[in-house]
Parts: sequence; structure tokens; C-alpha cells
Amino acid sequence: MSGRERLAKPDLGRIDAEHVSIRLGQGEHAFEAVQDVSFAIDPGELVCLIGPSGCGKSTLLGALAGHIAPSGGVLKVDGSSVRGPHPERGIVFQHHTLFPWKTARENVAFGPKMRGVKKAERRRQAGEILDLVGLSDFSDRYPKQLSGGMQQRVEIARVLVNKPRLLLMDEPFGALDALTRMKMQELLLDIWTRVRTTVVFVTHDIDEALFLADRIIVMTPRPGRILEVIRVPFERPRPAEIVATPEFGQLKRHCLELLHVRSYGDPLPRLSPLGGTADA
Repeated sequence: MSGRERLAKPDLGRIDAEHVSIRLGQGEHAFEAVQDVSFAIDPGELVCLIGPSGCGKSTLLGALAGHIAPSGGVLKVDGSSVRGPHPERGIVFQHHTLFPWKTARENVAFGPKMRGVKKAERRRQAGEILDLVGLSDFSDRYPKQLSGGMQQRVEIARVLVNKPRLLLMDEPFGALDALTRMKMQELLLDIWTRVRTTVVFVTHDIDEALFLADRIIVMTPRPGRILEVIRVPFERPRPAEIVATPEFGQLKRHCLELLHVRSYGDPLPRLSPLGGTADA
């Protein structure tokens, strides 16, 4: 049986956001981070969130994970409102959260252990997922014995072992060098092709978003609202060389123009040939 047959949940993982607003802080220090956001993501879709720093991308991801409660509107996964964290909504951060005293296998097996899975079975599950991310030969290594890219692979495996409906990723490759980052992007696409879970991926990198996503949700500066939803037209599988094509460059330029919008409802600025705003 293939990894995709074992892990795929083709009818699960639909997201519906209905007029979601999120307010952070208390009293006079409170502010609206996300304002009146509505969107839908189909099961098995890979969607990237981009926008200026502080626009609420990570906040929205935290709400999907169940760590932050919306102040208005409703977030639903497969028709049920998100009410607190759940293993079926796994999140991967920029910096790994592995237990340093546990091996890669033990880290991955921790989730099944908490669910009461017997030792032999959870070791089997952990080994299977570590093989999926290409780390079967490093299962007995501790985090400090692994490179940054390997640590993030273990982090992804630790989420995938729970067979999540949603894989939520908050700039997971942002701390990696350029070459390792590219390899991790290709690895993610390979894994996603096989497990086909719904992925919501936060990034500041337009190239990364265009290479990975089915669609890109572009957000405005705070309070974050949806400025535009872009369907990425490139067929899969996508070779790394696609970033050098004129079509890729044209779509990247459009994304850059959107990121120069100062607030919701403002006209689209015109970029100069060097990438700055010509009308600044």
C-alpha cells in the first residue's frame, strides 16, 4: 500500500472562513489584527498566505490551529467550528519545537504515545513517516545531531504522524539557507503529492509562494483583510527552473504590486522597472 493510500483523506480538510475578525491584546492596548476575512479552501489544496509584516498571517494560522479565538465570524473545518487545538490540525513553526532529549523516532512517536498507541505500533508509524521525509537512516539521532533542514523534516514528520486534515506551516523554511530552503520546498511538494492533506503555508517569500501554491491569498497591512486571491496557473509537477520563466516573473511582479498597497481599497501602485513604486 502506498504512502498516499495510507495517509490521504481526500474528502476531509475543507476550510471555511466566514467574516472572521481577530482582536489581540486587552484594554487600551487591544487592536484588530484581522478584519472581516472570508475565504474557502478545498480538501487537499495547498494555499499560501502572503502580506506585509504584522498583517495577521500568523494570527490567522493560529486561529485555524485553535490557539486563538476569533472575536467575530466563524472558522470551520469540514463544517465544524474550530474550538481549540486538535491533532488533526497540525502546525509547523519556523523554529523546530523538538524535544532535545528524544531521538528523531521518539519525537515523532510522541503524538501517538499521547493518544495511547502501543509502543510497537507507534514505533512503526514513526519509522514510516521518517522514511516519507527521507530520514529513515537518522531515526536514532538527537536534534542537536541533525542539520537545520533535517530538524524541520522531523518537525513535519511529527505533525504528519497524526494524519492531520490540515497541515499549517508558519514560515517553516525561513531560517534555512537558500539551497536547503529550495530542497525543503521540493520535499514538501513531494510529500503533499503523496499524502494530499490540506496545507496552509505562511511566507514572506513570493518566489516560495508561487512555486508551492495552488492559490495565494494576499493580505493588506494591519488590520489584515484579503486584498486578492491569485490562482497559480503553473502545472504540476513544477521544476525548480520555473522561477526563471517570463510567466513566473510577470506573476511575481503582480504580487509585488499588491504588497505595495497601503490599505484596503487603495488603488494598485505602479512599480518602476527596478521594483520601487514609480508614483512614490
